[in-house]
Amino acid sequence: MGVADLGLPVDVPSTALFTDHYELTMLQAALRAGTAERRSVFEVFTRRLPDGRRYGVVAGTGRVLDAVENFRFDAGVLGFLRERRVVDDATLDWLAGYRFGGDIWGYPEGEVYFPGSPIMRVEGSFAECVLLETVILSILNHDSAVAAAASRMASAAGDRPLIEMGARRTHELAAVAASRAAYVGGFTTTSDLAAGFRYGIPTVGTSAHAFTLLHDSERDAFRAQVESLGRGTTLLVDTYDVTEAVRLAVEVAGPELGAVRIDSGDLLLVAHRVRQQLDALGASQTKIIVTSDLDEYAIASLAAAPVDAYGVGTRLVTGSGHPTCSMVYKLVARAESADPKAPLVPVAKKSTGGKTSVGGRKWAARRLDEHGVAEAEVVGIGPVPDELADRQLLVQLVKGGEVISREPLDVVRDRHAAARANLPLSATQLSRGEPVIPTEYV
Repeated sequence: MGVADLGLPVDVPSTALFTDHYELTMLQAALRAGTAERRSVFEVFTRRLPDGRRYGVVAGTGRVLDAVENFRFDAGVLGFLRERRVVDDATLDWLAGYRFGGDIWGYPEGEVYFPGSPIMRVEGSFAECVLLETVILSILNHDSAVAAAASRMASAAGDRPLIEMGARRTHELAAVAASRAAYVGGFTTTSDLAAGFRYGIPTVGTSAHAFTLLHDSERDAFRAQVESLGRGTTLLVDTYDVTEAVRLAVEVAGPELGAVRIDSGDLLLVAHRVRQQLDALGASQTKIIVTSDLDEYAIASLAAAPVDAYGVGTRLVTGSGHPTCSMVYKLVARAESADPKAPLVPVAKKSTGGKTSVGGRKWAARRLDEHGVAEAEVVGIGPVPDELADRQLLVQLVKGGEVISREPLDVVRDRHAAARANLPLSATQLSRGEPVIPTEYV
């Protein structure tokens, strides 16, 4: 669900300058050379997963579709390009009428991917496709990195809910995108109201130490919060002494107290002590929420602790150590001429240094074993083998410049949970290892 689904207004500026200078200068040169209109196929893929990751998560597809729709060179944008003399007048005239009119195929958002997976395929003239490179990579690299971290954290958390709390640890606009990606990866709520407004993600909040310090006593702070927000609120209990704070919290709110939050100390030890104390005070239904620089490893270490929910910030919005997925956008096929009927020929980078690519317009399918568990990512050019025909991964997202596949965010989130569940069990291991299934080229 997004703003359009909620019936809420939102300012949608042009995304045309979310690009690199050289995209436009390449366009100018191609227009002069008469090659700009050659039919072309670009693919997004990564040569490797971040170190130690067993699978990747496709996230940001919905945002890519928004960016493509709003990739327009309006008067203000054209004026900037003219003033800076980025391109010549003939190119500015071409850009003034730019509308992407090609096709885009991609892995459905929420799906998992592996090295070499053609995550997205953009087809059209060279001119219209090359301009989209930077914005597509910017979105997919960021959102997929956050979603992959979120997925690992969700796997480590099991049935316990996760709260995204990273808005103050990143750029304000990146924070909204990160909230969306975290929800795709398995988080249940966010503290970021902008993400709730734009994408319909459930929002929650507790209180900060500043609220306790504002009042003359911890009792006064707890009383003020409970009187305003009700007994079901969450009280922060580690501003001073945790044991005394838990006693006061139950005394003020009664056994109906919703939850307490612990934000410091040895979380495993403190959580056990707080649980024992809450139970002894008759607050057996009061939940325990823990925060404090959590990542998937810290969450896994708390599996045996009496914790009911986790709040995660910094490590989540920075991809838990891997803030990008190193995806690239490469030309893999182009027509022999500008004639619309000219055949496509495969092209590929052949330089050394680990940056080679595989040419040709590709399909992808996931082969399953006899138990329905994924055993290989199969990528090929040409006819799809009959046994893989119903396991193809790419779906059409844009046809003739029109978006034809938009999905509610909950559908995307459910898809990821299903995709992760279909991977071998070793996919959820946090120990370092190779991709959980190999990529086979046929």
